Amino acid sequence: MKANLWTGMLAGMLLGGLCVAVAGPHETALAQESSSTLQSSVIMDPTASDHDIDLMRQDLRNKKRQIIAENLPLSEAEAVKFWPIYQHYASDLRQINDEKYALLKNYAQTWGDISNHDALVYIRRWLEVDQEVQALRSKYVPVVSQVLTGKGTATFFQLDRRISLMMDIQLASQIPLVQAKKN
Repeated sequence: MKANLWTGMLAGMLLGGLCVAVAGPHETALAQESSSTLQSSVIMDPTASDHDIDLMRQDLRNKKRQIIAENLPLSEAEAVKFWPIYQHYASDLRQINDEKYALLKNYAQTWGDISNHDALVYIRRWLEVDQEVQALRSKYVPVVSQVLTGKGTATFFQLDRRISLMMDIQLASQIPLVQAKKN
């Protein structure tokens, strides 16, 4: 499987993962609409570029922000304080997700020919990236709790984690297993 096709499939699948992240019909319809748009332009195009993927990832971040905004009740005063913190959090998270994307891109290019050593390096690094996301959330809980109530803080992190888990489930279901390719 070509790395570009694999990357394109990854992009569309990730966007589709937001469809089920939250139960609300508005969010589902919104994510499905965007997913089908990108799927037709990215998944079916075996020459999906890094630029296409970057645009898709930006769209994902925008949809995530929108879902959080629609499901996190905030007063005007809370919103003024919360959204700048969210922007810093999202920026820090994007850096971690850049590492995850680089790992996936490398895996796509080496899949089928990956050595035992490289497979171990890959999975260890993947687990480290997951730990970095958890550490980032832990770092931001006290920051968010300074501007939101305990329930507001918990709701935000529930939404953030739910969206991330749904994307991870979609991602995991599309990544071929290391030993899946038979020689």
